[in-house]
Amino acid sequence: MLTGQPANILIIRLSAIGDIVMASGLITPLRRAYPASRIYWLAQPECKPLLEAHPDLAGVIVWPRREWAARWQARDWRGLWLAVRQFRQVLRGYHFDLVLDLQGLLKSGLMAWLSGARQRIGLGSREGAQYLMHQVVSRHGGNPEHIGSEYRYLGTQLGLAVEPWRMGISLDETSREQADGLIHTHAGEKGFMVICPFTTRPQKHWFNAHWIELVEKINSRWQLPVLMLGGPADQEAARAISRHCRVIDLTGQTRLPVAAALIARCRLLVGVDTGLTHMGHAFRVPTLALFGSTRPYLDAGSPDSRVIYHALDCSPCKRHPVCGGRFECLRGITADEVMDTAQPLMEE
Repeated sequence: MLTGQPANILIIRLSAIGDIVMASGLITPLRRAYPASRIYWLAQPECKPLLEAHPDLAGVIVWPRREWAARWQARDWRGLWLAVRQFRQVLRGYHFDLVLDLQGLLKSGLMAWLSGARQRIGLGSREGAQYLMHQVVSRHGGNPEHIGSEYRYLGTQLGLAVEPWRMGISLDETSREQADGLIHTHAGEKGFMVICPFTTRPQKHWFNAHWIELVEKINSRWQLPVLMLGGPADQEAARAISRHCRVIDLTGQTRLPVAAALIARCRLLVGVDTGLTHMGHAFRVPTLALFGSTRPYLDAGSPDSRVIYHALDCSPCKRHPVCGGRFECLRGITADEVMDTAQPLMEE
């Protein structure tokens, strides 16, 4: 599929923290295949910290999405055109030979086209982005039970040696130090656990009563502090849990790379289908993923990871639940089941 030896490669995955975590497994196979190439990643500003310290990346290019959106909303068409043209000049200054559009949407396809790369390959490109690619690879060719299956499949189609699949999230020293300070304050030397209850879609959430019961069981069995992580938008939902159990609520109080550094140091992570949970697999810490309306994988590729998923006739329903908000697929996962699944991981 690939022609020649690309001197400069651009990976485009602009957003969705979980997908960036899973797609990061492509970086090192590309580096092994093209050791002399300079590999860059194009992402939105909030995702840059997860990648910029990766040893196999030459750099992370930031798409100024907010500026473009502000000009669009203000109907500043001239300003928007100038911003797009300036960004095109930035991209073309890298002289990319190969672009891999992992997002497959019109916005990411536009970035690939603006780069002027002589070879543009899209993953499941749609919304018109397929017409901006030289070649499109299906998202559905891999084993859907494996984490990052679509990215692994793309890698095999490129002739890369992608196994074993190793996701790579980078941590900068400042974030490590800030995480160490939080650990010293809240956990000391005995270790701690992390819960990640929040996503952007309610049908992916476990129930608050289940989280409260789980935290109390963890406190009783292992006497370890439990840190709850999430973003600023999750703070109100977090209070509905924290007011009823002994949990250390850090929701909205840590930058994304600091949250990642905390996850890298935890004894156990329990979370739903969200980017922070996928980080647990990437860092290869003991991780339990609780899936219901979505089931992105069953095999996380780590001996310390487990997926709890009760498949029903209607699942995975993804964005179109048909249960009227009952979400039996997640309600059926009990705190006792999570504790029983976590016990051997804690013993190891």
